[in-house]
Amino acid sequence: MSEKKSKKQVEEKVEAKEDVKAKPQEEAEKPKPEAKAEEPAPKQDARAKRPGHWGLLNLYSSKNNTILHVTDITGAETIAMKSGGMIVKSDREEGSPYAAMQAAMQVAEAIKEKGYSGVHIRVRAPGGHNGPRYPGKGAQAAIRAISRSGIRIGRIEDVTPIPHDGCRPKGGKRGRRV
Repeated sequence: MSEKKSKKQVEEKVEAKEDVKAKPQEEAEKPKPEAKAEEPAPKQDARAKRPGHWGLLNLYSSKNNTILHVTDITGAETIAMKSGGMIVKSDREEGSPYAAMQAAMQVAEAIKEKGYSGVHIRVRAPGGHNGPRYPGKGAQAAIRAISRSGIRIGRIEDVTPIPHDGCRPKGGKRGRRV
């Protein structure tokens, strides 16, 4: 009888183990009612899902205009673009600090909507061998407006083209006489 009990006990243990093994598989196979009840989330921009996404603000400022161009961090995709000429009506006001500030505020709103929280700024003046090597009046106003809008500013760098032995500058041997 002890043999019969031991066989029964062994069989019961084996069945219990099989039941334990089978339960997780059965649970995995059963569809969860919660997943069916949920509606799919509305499609969002991939950048909006990631908080803390950074962009690159290329700011070109001359005497006559200020252009703000925001791209992704690689510079491949344009996120937002505004200029002083899009804000004011008269040509003489395109390079003004007011136009640059308004353009910067509109750019800041646009990049916030797309999920960007910060920008690195690259300031460029006309430069070259005949242009001025300093940015126009709108550059400082635009940077100030971006920082006040709540967008974080990473690095600010100057990318003005600097001549290194190109064409001879105009003005003659003794330079421009004022």
